[in-house]
Amino acid sequence: MPTETFEFQVEARQLLQMMIHSIYSNKDVFLRELISNASDALDKLRIEALRDDTLGADVSDLHIALEADKDARTLTVRDNGIGMSHDDVVRLIGTIARSGTAEFLQQLKEAQAAGAAEGLIGQFGVGFYSSFMVADEVTLVTRRAGEDKGTRWTSTGEGTYTVETLDEAPQGTAITLRLKPEDAEDRLFDYTAPWKIKEIVKRYSDFITWPIRMVTGEKAAGEKAAGEEKDNEGEEAAEPETLNSRKALWARSRDEVSDAEYHELYKHISHDWADPLEIIQVRAEGTFEYQALLFLPSHPPRDLFAQDSKRGVQLYVKRVLIMEDCEALIPEYLRFVKGVVDAADLSLNVSREILQQDRQIQLMHRRLAKKVLSTIREMKSARPDNYSAFWREFGHVVKEGLLSDFDNRDAILAVASFASTHDAETPTTLAEYVERMKDGQKHIYYMTGESRAAVENSPHMEAFREKGVEVLILTDPVDEVWVGAVPPFDGKELHSIAKGEADLDAGDEAEEAKAEREQRREEYAGLLTWMGERLGDDVKEVRLSSRLTVSPACVVSDTGDVTPALQAMYRAMGQEVPASKRILELNPGHPLVEGLRRAHAERADDPELPGTAELLYGMALLAEGSQLGDPARFTKLLAERLERTL
Repeated sequence: MPTETFEFQVEARQLLQMMIHSIYSNKDVFLRELISNASDALDKLRIEALRDDTLGADVSDLHIALEADKDARTLTVRDNGIGMSHDDVVRLIGTIARSGTAEFLQQLKEAQAAGAAEGLIGQFGVGFYSSFMVADEVTLVTRRAGEDKGTRWTSTGEGTYTVETLDEAPQGTAITLRLKPEDAEDRLFDYTAPWKIKEIVKRYSDFITWPIRMVTGEKAAGEKAAGEEKDNEGEEAAEPETLNSRKALWARSRDEVSDAEYHELYKHISHDWADPLEIIQVRAEGTFEYQALLFLPSHPPRDLFAQDSKRGVQLYVKRVLIMEDCEALIPEYLRFVKGVVDAADLSLNVSREILQQDRQIQLMHRRLAKKVLSTIREMKSARPDNYSAFWREFGHVVKEGLLSDFDNRDAILAVASFASTHDAETPTTLAEYVERMKDGQKHIYYMTGESRAAVENSPHMEAFREKGVEVLILTDPVDEVWVGAVPPFDGKELHSIAKGEADLDAGDEAEEAKAEREQRREEYAGLLTWMGERLGDDVKEVRLSSRLTVSPACVVSDTGDVTPALQAMYRAMGQEVPASKRILELNPGHPLVEGLRRAHAERADDPELPGTAELLYGMALLAEGSQLGDPARFTKLLAERLERTL
C-alpha cells in the first residue's frame, strides 16, 4: 500500500516544540516513557490472550528488548506485546494532530505562564513524543497480535509524519530513534552507550515486571541483520543481558522476602549505612489499588531539620519510577520515613514529573500516615526496645504533627511518651499518667524547659514535689507550641505548672487551706500592693504563692499568655509578638519574704526596701533561668547588700 503523508497543524508543531524544550526537565526520561509503554503493551497482551483463545499470539517469552547501534547512532525499544493496528496508529499516534490541540496548547501556555502546569495533568498523553527530545527522527513499526499486516509511522517531529502499511512485521511494537549528536551543554548524552542505558533502566525501570534485555557485548544486536543468529565468522551471537532486577519487594508477601532483601532495598533508597528499625507493608485494593513498602530508620539523617532536605518516598506507577522524593504522600512530621509507593493508576501531568493533587493522592497520604502511626503504637506494645530507640531519635519530630495533622492528633498523642517526675529513666504515656493521677486531680501537669535538670530544680516544682503530684518534663522546643494547642486528653486538660494558679488542695483540705490563704492575703495586702506599684514596669501583679515551699519567690505567666521561651522562638523565626508582663509570686513561709513584710509594715518609707524588692524579683528570674532586664543594676544592689554584712 502507498505511504500516506500527513502534515502537522501549526498548533501541533508548537505543542511538540514546547514539550521537547520546556516540559521535560530531564531528557533521560524518554527511555523510561518508552519502556513504560512497552510494559503496558505486554500487560495488555497477557490479558487479551487469557480472554481470547483464538488470538493466536505468542506469549511464551514476553519481554522488552533494547538495541543500540553506536555507528548508526540509533536506539530501538522493542516489545512483543499487543501491538497496534493501522487504525490504532492513526488514532493514537496521530492524536497530536487531531482537533482540540489548539485548545490544549492555549491551556498549556496559560498554565506555564501562571506556574501551574500541573493543573493539566492527565489531559494529554505525550510519553511517546518525548523521543523527539533526543532523536532527529523516530520510526515506529508495529503489528497488532492476531492480525497479518503491520504499520510503519515515521516523523522528524517537525512538519509531517508518514503512515505506511507493511505486509510483514513482528508482533508488538519497535520504536527506533535516530539520535541527535551528543551535547553536554544541553544534557544530551550518548544513549547508545551501554552504561548510560543501564543507568536509566536501573533508576527508573528496575522493578518492571517484564525482563528488559540488551546485548551488551562488543557486537550490539542492532548491528546484526534481521534473523541473523551468528556473525560472519560463525561465532554464536552474544547472549542478551537482563538489565532490570524485577524484584518489586512491595508486590510480594512478607514471608517470601528475607530481611536481608528488605534491608538492601532500604539502603538503596535511603543511602543509609544502617539497617532500618521497622518495615511497614501496605496493600490497598478495590476501586483504587496501590502498594507501599515503608521503612522507619534506626537513626535520623543529618539533614532532618535542613530547609532544603529531600523528603518523601519514591513513587512508582505500575513499577515505573515517577518521582524520587514525593512529598505529597507523607506528612512533613513523618519526613524521616523512607520507602516506595506503587500505584496501579494515577493521574500524572504531561511529563509524569509532577503529581496532580487529587483525591487519590490525598487518600494515600491519609492512609500511609495512619499506617505509620499504628505501626509505632504496635511497636510500643510488642517491641518496647525498638519503640524506645525510635522515640528517642524521632519523637521530637513526630510531635510536630500535633500542630499540623488535626485528624491524627489522638493517634499521635497515643504513641507519644514523655519524661516525667514519676520515673527518672522510663518515659510515660499520657494514658499511663492519667491512670496514676491522684484522687481529685483535674489536670495533667507539665513544665517546659531546656533540660530535665532545669525543670526539676525550678521553684515551680516545689509544691508538686512535696505533695507527690506527677509532672511531665517537656524539653523539646516543639513542646512549647503543641501543649497549648491540643484538646484535653481523656477529659483532662494539660496545665503548665508555670502558668496561672497552682491549686493543689482538694477535698476536706481545700476549705482549711482556703481560709489560711485568705488570712495571709490580709496580712500581706500592704506589701503586695506596694511591690506591685514598685515593680509595675516589669510585672502585672504581685501575689502570694501556693506552689513554693523552699524558694522565696517565682515568676509565672498568666493562663492565656505566651511564655518567654515561646516568645523567643517566634522572634528567632522573625515573628514579633507583643511583650506581656508576668506575675511575681511570693512565698509567705520564707524568712526573707516574712522579714520584708515586717520591715514594710514598720518602716514603709525606708529607702532600702525598694532595692530589696528589686533583688527579690531578680532572684526569681534567675531561679527559672530567665535573663535580667538590667544585670548591672542587679549586681550593684547585691554588692551593696553583701558589703553591709561584712
